[in-house]
Amino acid sequence: MPRWAIGDVQGCHDELTALIKRLRFSADRDQLLFVGDLVNRGPGSLQVLRLVRDMGPNARTVLGNHDLHLLAHCIDPTRALRKGDTLQQVLQAPDCTVLADWLIQQPLVIHDAPRNELLVHAGLIPQWTAEVAATAAAEVSAALQQDPAGFLGRMYGNEPDRWRDDLARDDRLRFTLNVFTRLRYCTAEGRLNLKLKCAPVDAPAPWAPWFAHEGRRAAGTRIVFGHWSTLGWHRSPRLLGLDTGCVWGGSLTAVDLDDPDAPPVSLGCKAWQATGAD
Repeated sequence: MPRWAIGDVQGCHDELTALIKRLRFSADRDQLLFVGDLVNRGPGSLQVLRLVRDMGPNARTVLGNHDLHLLAHCIDPTRALRKGDTLQQVLQAPDCTVLADWLIQQPLVIHDAPRNELLVHAGLIPQWTAEVAATAAAEVSAALQQDPAGFLGRMYGNEPDRWRDDLARDDRLRFTLNVFTRLRYCTAEGRLNLKLKCAPVDAPAPWAPWFAHEGRRAAGTRIVFGHWSTLGWHRSPRLLGLDTGCVWGGSLTAVDLDDPDAPPVSLGCKAWQATGAD
């Protein structure tokens, strides 16, 4: 079964369907793994959600920050949309609740222990192994599924910015959620900077990409991630970054996870949004 990992779609339905066609995807043999942010910024978030959901076990996705943003608006329709949001079609759709219920059931990480592989939207702090990450993700998923409204109502914010074993439950969940859905830069000690979005060459000290710190405990695990359009396509030993800026006029990228030397398959995307937004 070929396994294709696909970068941030962000509501670019036409590009996604064209890419799937280029991959010669077959439902009787192939699987698609999405790194999150299925929705928002592009014009076809509703169609993307329906497409991925209807693929059933042939498609799996982790949650990204924009997916959670959509859930927050589904649960609280009075919440104001941000500039550049393109979620209105989903929120007004007759199957909005059905799609939201499906999205709530999606994990924050996909940990394939036999393959020593972890799929996540954003990243991991240097102190976490893949096993620790999977356990932390499961706790957050359980809290989201048990009480979506209460969970999302308490999870927005940048604090705490560093892990401690004695964190209160909500602080622990918020930190974990930020790591998996928003992280780009941190210190070697695991302190988060959630505002820095530039390319690594422009990052000021002491901030470095989460994957660049020596002694990172998950360095032996292959990590597949997205979320970072200014980083772009990134392949190094046991790292695969797939956010190639589809919605910003870049491309939508897929890669065969079972052929480490295969070139990425990319398809150009219209610039649906001006650069600079998250």
